[in-house]
Amino acid sequence: MGAYMRDLFPFLGIPAPERRKLSREFLKAAAKRDVDWDFVFKCWRQPEREFQYLATDYLEKVKAKTTYDDIPKLRDLAVKKPWWDTVDCIDGIVGGIALRCPETNAVLLDWSVDGNFWLRRIAIDHQLARKEQTNVDLLECILVNNLGQTEFFINKAIGWSLREYSKTNPDWVRSFLERHRSRMAPLSIREASKYL
Repeated sequence: MGAYMRDLFPFLGIPAPERRKLSREFLKAAAKRDVDWDFVFKCWRQPEREFQYLATDYLEKVKAKTTYDDIPKLRDLAVKKPWWDTVDCIDGIVGGIALRCPETNAVLLDWSVDGNFWLRRIAIDHQLARKEQTNVDLLECILVNNLGQTEFFINKAIGWSLREYSKTNPDWVRSFLERHRSRMAPLSIREASKYL
């Protein structure tokens, strides 16, 4: 497990299916209560990665109860012990908040130009799976803010967001690719074009 994650974090060695089985009853009960940020941050402080996975599983269960006021806490999680495995969960939580609280869009625009590329990745991917509810003006602005990058995780996220939206609006994605291809990484173009 550690090798798969480039030895960035120590692991207890509990496979995901076993972890989910062990935490099922706890998460079921937790979903009935308000968000317990003390629990989340306690998990985040533990050295072993499975604790951060438990925290993201927990946040997924209580995501409907998260609000705009939780954005600073989610930002804090995203910049501490960041890697795609936790950041890609956080972007879904942030995306849900942004859908319910449009004032979050201004924060995401700020994140789209932040020096921390994990925050930029959250901004890029926060609308994944929104389909017809995608704010295309916001999506385009965030993507354009991140064109011309050499960071793998940014270029992958650009392609991934375009690929997902191409399932809903392929013409818009084709148009975006035509307008911005010269500034896009080959990885982003390849990912974006998968279903076109």
